[in-house]
Amino acid sequence: MEKALSYPISAIYCIAFFLLLVIFHPIQWICFNLFGYQAHKKSVDILNGALIRCAHILGSTYKVNNIDRIPEGVPLIIVSNHQSMNDIPPIVWFMRKFHPKFISKKELGKGIPSVSYNLRHGGSALIDRKDAKQALPAIKELAQYIEKNKRSAVIFPEGTRSKTGKPKQFSENGLKILCKYAPSAYIVPLSINNSWKLFKFGKYPLGLGNKLTFTVQEPFAIKNIPFAEVMERTEREVKQGIEK
Repeated sequence: MEKALSYPISAIYCIAFFLLLVIFHPIQWICFNLFGYQAHKKSVDILNGALIRCAHILGSTYKVNNIDRIPEGVPLIIVSNHQSMNDIPPIVWFMRKFHPKFISKKELGKGIPSVSYNLRHGGSALIDRKDAKQALPAIKELAQYIEKNKRSAVIFPEGTRSKTGKPKQFSENGLKILCKYAPSAYIVPLSINNSWKLFKFGKYPLGLGNKLTFTVQEPFAIKNIPFAEVMERTEREVKQGIEK
């Protein structure tokens, strides 16, 4: 019954979602080219807030827990599990004061209205996951950027989205580079739940009435902690907050 009902509702959602991306693409261009970083960031924040509202068409709700735990005025490395592309707008919107920048596959850097433009011009790192010679310097540059500007990098160490919500093994490479070149950063473990249920029927139609939760686990400074311990603690903290 849910799947049958979802066909027309998903169509409305997809139209609204795509219209927002198309409308905000020239807005981003104007903000970035005429007014600079802060104006561009504001346009991206508003877009992602609107995309969250758009998800209400599907009956989806978003809740962020413990955001007050996140320290201010320091570089942040937000480490999260990854369940769907709908993980992104809540991170951008609810954590907007921390200026989150993403490590993203390079394929997303072209062809998608608004999304590709922001990834190319908003400070994120576009990487070729098959080319370490390209990927590692890009991540290093992002690490140095957040260290200098006291902003945040978002990394999904699973490398790809979980289609069932069950977390995958974390890869250490990207996180290791971030920690090395942003030595004063704090790790912010983030546990995401139920985002995968939006795609439980596949790409179309979409799941209805899901309660997505984003829970910030206890942040910690990486200074003077061996990376092996940072990695183990981060993975444990993220996964302990994922529903089984």
